[in-house]
Amino acid sequence: MSASYKAPLSDLRFALYDVLGVEPLFQRLGYPDATRDILDAVLDEAARFSETVLAPLNSVGDEIGSTLDKATGEVTTPPGFKTAYAQFVEGGWTGLTASPDFGGQGLPHTMGVPLNEMVNASNLAWGNFPLLSHGAVEALKHHGEAWQQEVFLKPLVEGRWTGTMCLTEPHCGTDLGLLKTKAEPNADGSYAITGTKIFITAGEHDLTDNIVHLVLAKLPDAPPGAKGISLFVTPKFKVARDGTVGERNALACGSIEHKMGIKASVTCVMNFDGAQGYLVGQPHKGLQAMFTMMNTARLGVGLQGIGLSERAYQNALRYARERLQTRSLSGPKFPDKPADPIIVHPDVRRMLLTMKSLIEGSRLLALHAGSLIDVANHAEDPAERERADTLVSFLTPISKACQTEWGIENTYHALQCFGGHGYIHEHGMEQLARDARITTLYEGTTGIQALDLMGRKTASTQAAGLKLFLAEVHAFAQQHQDDATLREFIDPLQQKAAEWAALTKKVLERAATNPEEIGAASTDYLFYSGYVVLAYWWARSVAAAQASAHGDAFKQAKRETARFYFARILPRTLAHAAAIESGADTLMAMDDAHFGD
Repeated sequence: MSASYKAPLSDLRFALYDVLGVEPLFQRLGYPDATRDILDAVLDEAARFSETVLAPLNSVGDEIGSTLDKATGEVTTPPGFKTAYAQFVEGGWTGLTASPDFGGQGLPHTMGVPLNEMVNASNLAWGNFPLLSHGAVEALKHHGEAWQQEVFLKPLVEGRWTGTMCLTEPHCGTDLGLLKTKAEPNADGSYAITGTKIFITAGEHDLTDNIVHLVLAKLPDAPPGAKGISLFVTPKFKVARDGTVGERNALACGSIEHKMGIKASVTCVMNFDGAQGYLVGQPHKGLQAMFTMMNTARLGVGLQGIGLSERAYQNALRYARERLQTRSLSGPKFPDKPADPIIVHPDVRRMLLTMKSLIEGSRLLALHAGSLIDVANHAEDPAERERADTLVSFLTPISKACQTEWGIENTYHALQCFGGHGYIHEHGMEQLARDARITTLYEGTTGIQALDLMGRKTASTQAAGLKLFLAEVHAFAQQHQDDATLREFIDPLQQKAAEWAALTKKVLERAATNPEEIGAASTDYLFYSGYVVLAYWWARSVAAAQASAHGDAFKQAKRETARFYFARILPRTLAHAAAIESGADTLMAMDDAHFGD
């Protein structure tokens, strides 16, 4: 049995239209077709597809999984997956936000965010098959030659082909400077790619006619380390410069991993044995193109955490309203029933409100990041584009890490609401908890996101992104400084913003004399940042709700959830701040031998 799912259209519309104000934004950015009617139709149809086509396949994928025929190297996806993908392509979903120049529909990037949330909530494993195609499109669009864009982008955008990112290898993990895959030049200008890549999502499957692998490898004259990495487009079936598809390339899936969750998602070991590939971008500049793919994928994985959280919450809420257990501590709430439903109990409400507050706040963070990408790509003012790019770069590790870590927390809370019934297969909750676990690992672990935020996005930029975000907080507070109904949120938000700035300054000052301080503070700094960011979005949610046409019940629900967040979730920052203040010595002083035998 699979947990049920219904797309949260009401909250998505509130986030898009009331909080973020996307309608005038899209018009200003040059999207004349992105009208309310069109956007609503996209949301409605995405919801229908997710609820009726993908969601019923979720438990099927978990129970049956994808299988590899070792004799042929071919992978078979679970029953229904191929048909669902064909419907996805027929509906134009693969090119929803892609440029019409390559066969896309040209809608704002922001509108891909709710689509991906719904897909991930309904069937995360299935959603992994088209997920990385978007990263491949972005890499080729920004770094590929004109002929590569013409030949590869159209079938990728149309969904006839899918893409992968072939980055890591058995011995190198995150340290890509250690990779051993080689690229030898061929006489025709192509390259022979030889090596083994692991953990390749959708590296082999039966959904499309071709798979476009973007492979990191080293040329013969490559300098050592990460500075010697190049990127190559290496399709499953050879593709000539005129687009002609030829024979099977010299690459194959060697095995697929047996995993804790997302069992229908094909996680491949890919072997390249002199496979024909083409250089993307400049020699030895592959990391630049890789980060174009990676940043897109990281935001996408953050949405996986939100989607799983939403589905888990919906089922936990339904169960809490139905399950009868004992009486309320303050007396019977449903005297006509033999016991009260468990939603009357404070601890169940704690779990439900924790989920609700983290989900709805995360949704705004994700949609805001999507809108910043639209601004960075389409605003007329170069300075505005640069500000948006700096801010979304700063928010990306926060989004990816926090939304996935909260995804684990939320799916476990939901399972806990079911008690022992959550642990067994019947209700589908244990699948959501298992599926969620991978999201904090792939596309960069939480620790990698923390180092990215603390090091590359803060220390290396003099906190440029943080300053821009704090400026938004200040502007919001100034706008509503005379609104007494928002004072309970704005005052603590401003206090946390000031503390955030002071903590950042302290860590960077200590790191000037001890580089270990960056790593020691990074994870706590990441979560501290995430909780303050969500406090901002909850304050804005209350302001937007009270100015909207929504009814009193909706407005009151937003205010009460915000109060819960500020009272019971935001104080988590106190522990993170204390850990940051403790410095690196508590982590680094102990000798390795003292950890034990």
